[in-house]
Amino acid sequence: FLKNECLKKILIITPHYSPSNLAAVHRSRLFAQHLPSFGWEPIILCVDERDYEENLDWNLHELIPENQHIEKVRAFPVSKPRLIGDIGLRAFFQLRHRALDLVRDEKIDFVLIPIPSFYTSLIGPYLFRKTGVIFGIDYIDPWVHNFPGSNKMFSRHWISTKLAKYLEPRALKNVSLITGVAEGYYQGVIERNPKLANNCIFGAMPYGGEKLDHEAVKKMETVPYLFKKKANKIQLIYAGAMLPKAYEILELFFQVMNENTSVFENIEIHFIGSGKTPNDENGFNVKPYAEKYGLWENQIFEYPKRIPYLDVLVHLAGVDGVFILGSTEPHYTPSKTYQAVLSEKPIFALLHEASTAAEILEKTKAGKVVKINPKSLKSQKNDFLNSFLNYITFLENFDSNNVNIEEFKAYSAEKVTAKLAQLLDKTQALQ
Repeated sequence: FLKNECLKKILIITPHYSPSNLAAVHRSRLFAQHLPSFGWEPIILCVDERDYEENLDWNLHELIPENQHIEKVRAFPVSKPRLIGDIGLRAFFQLRHRALDLVRDEKIDFVLIPIPSFYTSLIGPYLFRKTGVIFGIDYIDPWVHNFPGSNKMFSRHWISTKLAKYLEPRALKNVSLITGVAEGYYQGVIERNPKLANNCIFGAMPYGGEKLDHEAVKKMETVPYLFKKKANKIQLIYAGAMLPKAYEILELFFQVMNENTSVFENIEIHFIGSGKTPNDENGFNVKPYAEKYGLWENQIFEYPKRIPYLDVLVHLAGVDGVFILGSTEPHYTPSKTYQAVLSEKPIFALLHEASTAAEILEKTKAGKVVKINPKSLKSQKNDFLNSFLNYITFLENFDSNNVNIEEFKAYSAEKVTAKLAQLLDKTQALQ
């Protein structure tokens, strides 16, 4: 895009940005791509890619619009032993210093801080105090959150939860806008800080899907390389990290597969990037459950290491269908849902009954969904089986032309960014 003096300026502080291959990068990337169409010129403030711990994805970087204004700072190196890994913490003071200069020099109208990294949210009140610039926080993940192990005193998760409860109210001081991937991502923020309702604007926006990303893949002469197509198998793909509260659903589904071998004997599900850490090719999360139920390397395969974003899209294009695994937490809305719909492959999804992703799949008719009720999950085994039987029929007769793409347009990256721009305009009008 071309710079326009008439555009208002928004500074997006996001430690990870392209060529980082973390999923949250796409939130800022797609916002920045479409914001100029709605009157806002983005300036990205991130950490230099030399300080990222994950593998870099330079193909993704090719999707960044030409001449996009990107500012970078260096982070302190990771210590040995690894005491502080969070890049938002390692580069906190560098980001804060450069942000202050940018707000003053570029006459920034608004500062948006996507979290995580959670610590960068504390830069917002600092900039407001120093310059008066208004700011917002975008909850890609909840901050104050009871992770498994949070109740164990002095454990890492216990300390993180205590620290989050202490820091979040300080980060929210004088905040003008709070957004999230879904309402559930910030609902607890309102409950913990009721005074925000009087002076803060709230809005929920999903990740959104970008059709241009999939068109870029079609131009690439690349084929799936993690596994080969088998004529006598129906191959599904799950691409993405495993959520802490997804394993209960996963294990129940594996039980169903184990108990109904005739139904699943020709099914393969390939888990990609589901490992314990992004770069560990041996950090298996799914394998132990697959081995427990006799499914490993018969029906279930896992490639723990994260692969580049466009490579994920290549693999999606090369399989028969897409498997989406949700969480027992209602707020969780898998970003992979949007990639799956745009891949034009039939989708089978196990999602919390309150997840907005379930609504998306039902409206678009892009797949079959089992709505999970965590309180009665164990009694849903028959639902899993019957829904998968229906899915096989759906897959065999699938025609991408029957997907209601008009319904999906509301979830496109452009439409999602339009909603963000409306909220930004509203904050400006209230000043």
